[in-house]
Amino acid sequence: MEWLFFFEVSLAGLGTGGLYALTAIAFVLIYKATRVINLAIGEMLMVGAYLFFGAAAGWALPWWLAIIAALIGGGILGIVLERGVIRPLLGENPISVFMVTIGLGSILVGMVELIWTANPRSLPNFFPTDPIFIGDAFLAPKTFWSFVVAAVVIALFLLLFRFWRGGVALRATASDQGAAYAMGINVPAVYSLAWCLAGVIAAGAGILLGSIGGISSEMGFFGLTVLVVVIVGGLDSVLGALLAGILIGWMEAMAGVYLGGEYEHLVTFILLMVVLLLRPYGLFGTREIERL
Repeated sequence: MEWLFFFEVSLAGLGTGGLYALTAIAFVLIYKATRVINLAIGEMLMVGAYLFFGAAAGWALPWWLAIIAALIGGGILGIVLERGVIRPLLGENPISVFMVTIGLGSILVGMVELIWTANPRSLPNFFPTDPIFIGDAFLAPKTFWSFVVAAVVIALFLLLFRFWRGGVALRATASDQGAAYAMGINVPAVYSLAWCLAGVIAAGAGILLGSIGGISSEMGFFGLTVLVVVIVGGLDSVLGALLAGILIGWMEAMAGVYLGGEYEHLVTFILLMVVLLLRPYGLFGTREIERL
């Protein structure tokens, strides 16, 4: 039936949207804390996926231990990038920092290709393989479980962001860095915390994305769609990242099925243009944010 097919395509789109939203949170977290537009978020996602592959396939670790190792590696990568590259540039022209993150992405791609080559790889399967039915609609198990994991991680992040002491420090720094300093908050440590958490989230998203479609050194292009997601939602809005991620994932699925695969990203960028014309600061972004 037509409605059943529409429902199945919608579910698949929401599954992809969940990954967009999860990665967009990592992007927004860095921007809110440090005002850095990190275009290397897709490459950080890619590194997390390859770290899981290396731990599981190279070191023969159990999948759950390989995931933990990849998440820790993603967090360490975030700290190293913040302390070694981004922090010395804070206060410089935003365009300079923006361009440096593009360079970081290229360096991460080169490192991955040197270690694992540019050949596509498949991740070890760690999701249940039983068919998933929602009513009469079928949903691929990997897509379903990826969405479930992404939703749980997003919910956990929101709770930590709201109630954890570190989350409170992040919100205070994002609201007013001067006031945060005055209240005794270690703002440089908050910067490192933001990049660390973003690295962990990006690594987790990379593992989920790679479990569905495999991994390659081109995974970083996923970050371009995530950039569209955060611009549409608002660069400094967690809520905007969540809603825009789900919306864009659904729109791409609809366009791919009903218009053709070549239209998937076209509708995304049409939405971006419309939003920028009507609300240049994004659907939920604040008017004061700077735009490049």
